[in-house]
Amino acid sequence: MSADFILSLCNLIVLPGWLLLIVLPKWKFTLGLICSGVIPFILGLIYVGLFLSELGNLPAGGGFGSLTEISIMFSNPYVLAAGWIHYLAFDLFIGAWEAYDSQKNGLPHRFVIPCLVLTLMLGPAGLALYLGLRAIFIRKIEIYETFQAEAK
Repeated sequence: MSADFILSLCNLIVLPGWLLLIVLPKWKFTLGLICSGVIPFILGLIYVGLFLSELGNLPAGGGFGSLTEISIMFSNPYVLAAGWIHYLAFDLFIGAWEAYDSQKNGLPHRFVIPCLVLTLMLGPAGLALYLGLRAIFIRKIEIYETFQAEAK
């Protein structure tokens, strides 16, 4: 199987998870499918398989010690695909956490959707947006509750 085919397959595997997080975040199977690890587990198996299959084919000078070493290592298309699959799995897991945490804290889903889309596209930027919105929302709840308590 080509690295391109494996990458395309993994890109398709995550789409149902993202669609469920955006469209049906409170459906009983949404978070279970992602947080219980079904989709991340599949991606993890593919990741490990790719990485292990390429251990003997890593380019000389590749490694994790510098940008040069990383670029040499990722010159192998299977290792590059494994790197992308790493992002796919973790970004989806972070998106599931955002959906779960927003439900737990009462953050309206319409505010979470842009965070989820940004997490899908730019990982840490979506997480940063979510954490910022979460902090604002939770702070507003605390202020409101304090005001209500003082009004009594």
